[in-house]
Amino acid sequence: MTNREIYRKTLTFSLRRMLIDFLAFLLLGAFCTAGFFLMDKLNNKGLIGLVIGLVIGLIVLAIILRFVSYKYKAGQIAMMTKGVTEGTLPEDVLGEGKAAVKERFTTVAAFFAVTGVIKGIFNQLSRGLTSVGNAIGGDAGGTVGSVIGSGVQTVVGYLCDCCLGWVFYRKEQKTTKATCEGAVLFFKHGKTLIKNVGRIFGISLLFLILIGGAFFGIFFGIFSMLPGTFELLTAEIAEAAVRLETTLPAFFSDPKNVTIVAAAIAALIVWGIIHSAFVRPFILVGVLRNYMESGMNDIPTEETFAMLDGKSVKFKKFREQNS
Repeated sequence: MTNREIYRKTLTFSLRRMLIDFLAFLLLGAFCTAGFFLMDKLNNKGLIGLVIGLVIGLIVLAIILRFVSYKYKAGQIAMMTKGVTEGTLPEDVLGEGKAAVKERFTTVAAFFAVTGVIKGIFNQLSRGLTSVGNAIGGDAGGTVGSVIGSGVQTVVGYLCDCCLGWVFYRKEQKTTKATCEGAVLFFKHGKTLIKNVGRIFGISLLFLILIGGAFFGIFFGIFSMLPGTFELLTAEIAEAAVRLETTLPAFFSDPKNVTIVAAAIAALIVWGIIHSAFVRPFILVGVLRNYMESGMNDIPTEETFAMLDGKSVKFKKFREQNS
């Protein structure tokens, strides 16, 4: 199967994830709005109510993502892996994907335990790549290090998903051992796998400009129809600054500027949802194919695990705990 065929066949997971994420986004907005107006009517402290609503909304959002959305992301990775390694996908790709997640990770806790370890190991390994710019020293070194770090972290996110795909592929092995194998693959073939960092980063930036820009215009138009709300919010921000004895930039004293900031935040959230659901999986198929082919041609052994012990404390601890 080609990358495009695999992407189209597994798009059903993306559609469901997008629906769930948009629902969570609407709930977050509803909690913030309700908290702001409720507290404003009760004691003229709408900003405090907005913060309370934001906290409650984030908790609800975390619950939804943790117990509902994860199975679609993991199921999509499982089916992408199957398409890449076997060249075929079942008719009921959605059902098979969810079944694969349930079979490999019997509980939600088991899934997040493994993914947490994967992210920890990969982030620790990637720090060595970002230290080049920082070693230069001075402001230039810091800037170079920051740019390198942003690019590497973008790719590391994809490689974490690839490692999860490897865990699904190596279903005859324990989950913990397969995780260790995936980390070794990153170390052994990392240079090959991150050679397309510029393309990946560029595609993400392009869609941020296109999708984010379009939704910024939409949200700004909607928010501009509610001038009273943003005048009230601006006044609340000014009062909060006085209470906290803090001087805010003059930018936030203008309701139009606050409207711009609110529209930008909303647009960024929507871009994140759409990018995660449609753009990221499209890029992931290609990265996953390179990763799986590298691993299938050179499957890590127990002896190769030791090579990472000195590179990642998290890897060594994880391996020792599960050996």
